[in-house]
Amino acid sequence: MPDKSTDGEHPTTLLDDDIWEDLLNFIEEKRVIPIVGPELLKVKTESGPRLLMELLAEKLAARLGVDRAPLAKPLVLNDVVCSYLRGHGRREEAYTRLRSIMREEAFTPPLPLLQLAEITDFNLYVSMTFDPLLEMAVNQVRFGGASNTEVIAYAPNRVADLPVEREDLPRPVVYHLLGRLSASPTYVISDEDMLEFVCALQSEHLTPERLFHALEHNHLLVIGSDFSNWLARLFLRMTKRRRLSDPRDVGEILADNHSLRDERLVSFLQQVSVRTRLFSGAEAFVAELHRRWTARRGAGRADGQAAPVRFLPPAREMPEHAVFVSYAREDLAAVQSLKEGLDAAGITTWFDLDRLESGDDYDRKIRGNIARCSFFVPVVSAATQRRHEAYFRREWSYAVDRTRGMADGAVFILPVCIDATTEAEAIAPDKFKAVHFARLQAGAPTADFVQRLQELLNAQRA
Repeated sequence: MPDKSTDGEHPTTLLDDDIWEDLLNFIEEKRVIPIVGPELLKVKTESGPRLLMELLAEKLAARLGVDRAPLAKPLVLNDVVCSYLRGHGRREEAYTRLRSIMREEAFTPPLPLLQLAEITDFNLYVSMTFDPLLEMAVNQVRFGGASNTEVIAYAPNRVADLPVEREDLPRPVVYHLLGRLSASPTYVISDEDMLEFVCALQSEHLTPERLFHALEHNHLLVIGSDFSNWLARLFLRMTKRRRLSDPRDVGEILADNHSLRDERLVSFLQQVSVRTRLFSGAEAFVAELHRRWTARRGAGRADGQAAPVRFLPPAREMPEHAVFVSYAREDLAAVQSLKEGLDAAGITTWFDLDRLESGDDYDRKIRGNIARCSFFVPVVSAATQRRHEAYFRREWSYAVDRTRGMADGAVFILPVCIDATTEAEAIAPDKFKAVHFARLQAGAPTADFVQRLQELLNAQRA
């Protein structure tokens, strides 16, 4: 973030309106990555909200038979695991017991995670915990609870990277940098685990390159971390891949409940990393960010209307009288916008969200859906121009096949273009080019397009 300190105050201690404005601009440009830590994970219990990791430490101690009396309060997972190992317990036992505890408790995502999920300009979230609450929040907010968020987890013995560059991600991704809940010891629950992960992540052959390229070249929001002084320094250095005192175009905000009280960390950042700012309170930061983003998003609509409804995924089976949308996977965000607008108008759309693109059974399903859909909407774009061979082209061919049994002048194919690609240059079947292309910028349906679809559907049902 730009350096806009005022006299007598270092930029690490101040977030004024200008800084918030800059942050929102960067978020809208999709140049910000939130990194979510355990301080945001307060779950509901019978005795009131509790930090998830403290609660899990207590339950794991009980499950493993660890004496809690000599351990420091509040309990932490590292102390429970170390005490268990000192008693000659099997290391693997702790991980499988934690998995069982999480399955039995069925925790729900806390409000700060839901607020972060509602900021739809975020398409990559990095989780510093092993639990599934962050992806649950994104699925609940953006997909009506369906498991459509892509979840990736790092482990030193299995390097998993982003499938494509961050800007090309077709759906939101939650990346578990310190491993994901499992019955195997493949995630961080102790200080020794943390040491192994940090060493592996810095190894030339064990680094998820696409992820770290994204972390290096984007602004970071490190929210609710429990980093110690030196781990915070190491994490910043590791993500930026250069000396922190070197000039760089991107910065980071550390928003948590402890960093500003660490005089040595604050002094280090003041002297070395002037692009780093501190904010006191993880939940307070998320609440303020969500408030400002929501207000800005509502005020930014030229038509004065409220923001569109949240995206709800299509049904697994295509309903009757549905409009079939065929698209390249790179255009998923635009297709989601198209579905939002048509849903609001009462028009049922269907498309394959998973893009399986393989197998005879899958092909029969798609061909059958095209054979019985009410209308076929192929999405033409720069992405379809680049892909001369892809499954959507087979869908287009099936749609053309269906028109061969239709009367002249019958309307079935309604092509839409979501960018500046022209009809003349479109790499599409002649049947598509014989009809007018609707121009729907970024997938947002126009009033004329919605009205025409409604009239066609009404006539078909009459």
